[in-house]
Amino acid sequence: MIKAANITKTFDGFLALKELNCVIPKGCIYGLIGSNGAGKSTFLRLITGVYQSDSGSLTLEGEEVYENPTAKAKIAFIPDELFLINNASLKRMASLYNSIFPHFDNIRFKELTDAFRLDITKSINTFSKGMRRQAATILALSCRPEYLFFDETFDGLDPIMRNLVKNILVEDVLERHSTVIITSHSLRELEDTCDQLALLHQGGIVFESDVQNLKTSLFKVQIALSAAYDKSLFENLDLLSFSKKGSVAMFIVRGDREKTESQLRELQPVLLDILPLSLEEVFVHEMDALGYSFRDIIE
Repeated sequence: MIKAANITKTFDGFLALKELNCVIPKGCIYGLIGSNGAGKSTFLRLITGVYQSDSGSLTLEGEEVYENPTAKAKIAFIPDELFLINNASLKRMASLYNSIFPHFDNIRFKELTDAFRLDITKSINTFSKGMRRQAATILALSCRPEYLFFDETFDGLDPIMRNLVKNILVEDVLERHSTVIITSHSLRELEDTCDQLALLHQGGIVFESDVQNLKTSLFKVQIALSAAYDKSLFENLDLLSFSKKGSVAMFIVRGDREKTESQLRELQPVLLDILPLSLEEVFVHEMDALGYSFRDIIE
């Protein structure tokens, strides 16, 4: 488990994180979204012990990570700006990782290089941006870490490789009960992969939720009644939005879907459709309820 309590970090007077709090359970894929400069990369560098916080507590399984080799041995980190040795081949990089990480798995390395179809004998300098990110992903996963941290994981990857990385991460979590944190400024990249999502804004987490709960607790209703009516007819529902054109109303509801449908059918509607929302639509309405503009935050 990762626990952050009142974490604050500044750089030459710039406040990157301000009293950030969160708990990330073991064995999940945790997505952290936010605009550029929101503090995502800083947060990952604090978790992995690259930076030390100015104040607050950040622990991994109850231990501080900064200057803690035992804790760092459980971690693999792929930053947004990759560092790979000039002119080194992927094979040479694997040898380096093998000498540093106690659980580096050469069989796993072979399986992954075959899956990504990378030539381990060629210089990494000849690789494209996407291929370099694939190489970094292979090396990280081959370390068999308990905690994997990816900063802008899918940057530079084509759709096929994005799906491959997502599938491998899910398999790793299921098989080894590892914990994965992924940052991105795109919610769509994370919605089909993550168990939990958090929105980081101006150095703090303003919204956090289980993805499954998000998807099932909010839904869209389209209803038509033969008699005249207005919004007050639905005052017993938790409405996040409401619009009406003629006899047809459209609104967003937070609550139990089956219970809501049962209540609405008692009105004997001419038309009743209950539709799921995309995760982005859910975030938009949840953030509106909190007084934020979701699109302004992530852009």
